[in-house]
Amino acid sequence: MRFAFSPRVLRNLLSSLLSVTLTLGALAPAAAEVKVGVSDWPGWVAWYVAEQKGFFAAHGAKVKLVWFANYSDSISALSTGQLDANSQTWSDTMTPLAKKVKVKAILVNDNSAGNDALMVGPKTRSIADLKGKSIALEQFSISHFVLANALSRNGLSVGDVKIVNLSAGDAAAAFMSGRVDAAVVWNPWVSRIESSGKGRALFTSRDMPGLVPDLLVAQDKALADKARRAELVGMIKAWFDTEDFIRNHPAEALQIMSKVVSMKPAEYQVFLPGTRFFNPADNLAAMDPANPKSLVAVGPTIHQFLSANKLVEGAVDFGGGIDKSLLLDALKK
Repeated sequence: MRFAFSPRVLRNLLSSLLSVTLTLGALAPAAAEVKVGVSDWPGWVAWYVAEQKGFFAAHGAKVKLVWFANYSDSISALSTGQLDANSQTWSDTMTPLAKKVKVKAILVNDNSAGNDALMVGPKTRSIADLKGKSIALEQFSISHFVLANALSRNGLSVGDVKIVNLSAGDAAAAFMSGRVDAAVVWNPWVSRIESSGKGRALFTSRDMPGLVPDLLVAQDKALADKARRAELVGMIKAWFDTEDFIRNHPAEALQIMSKVVSMKPAEYQVFLPGTRFFNPADNLAAMDPANPKSLVAVGPTIHQFLSANKLVEGAVDFGGGIDKSLLLDALKK
């Protein structure tokens, strides 16, 4: 993947750079390794599988994973050069790109494929039924973006419904108690609503493929440094081992990932079906501008939402914000 201080938000980049500087002052990149920010989302928590299963070491990649409880701080840390690379969404990369911050997307970890959902009750049979109804969600977030897509594909707009601005947990509670007609949330609240019997998913991120991508984004100066570039290429190789491991050994992967975020494996399990982890072919497709679901192709749709809600200022060179060369190097035999 919600909004500021949540791991899946289209976040406002204007978080406090002072606090970032104070907390990350010791994180200036060192020549011996690359420092990479990681936050709480399955496609990024999976980097700890790479670390613990020795995939970094197998490809000679010296990687220091830096955990950020506050996701928005990680975006600021990358933009201010305190990290070599960061785990962040394509949408959250557009604000730095619009500000001419020199960063590049070098890998797609995953797409949300069901972890974000518009939840409705039994009386709501179609999107059209939502006209004039109250919908709880975290405003300007991925949830807001999901709703905008669901409505526009059915001849409606956000102006045709009543937005109730609540955090994801509060939105789920408001929906289950009947205080609102619908809610747009992400897991684990999607699963909790379904388990309660109070609602079902009418539209999810699976219905908008390519529009919710989660990335590895690197500083240009790290890409220009021969040694750090080599570490990042090795890191991409390790990712593909990780994707394969999660697919073929899901129970062991769950043990590792759930421990990172202090959850039980059974609790964390709900995230995996809604996360489409990207393999080499998926990455090549995502970085092919001719593919209608590529980063470049979906860029204008994401940018339009951000611009309409004043979350980004200025144009973005989508192709200029991607460096495919590291992927190609990683895939060389």
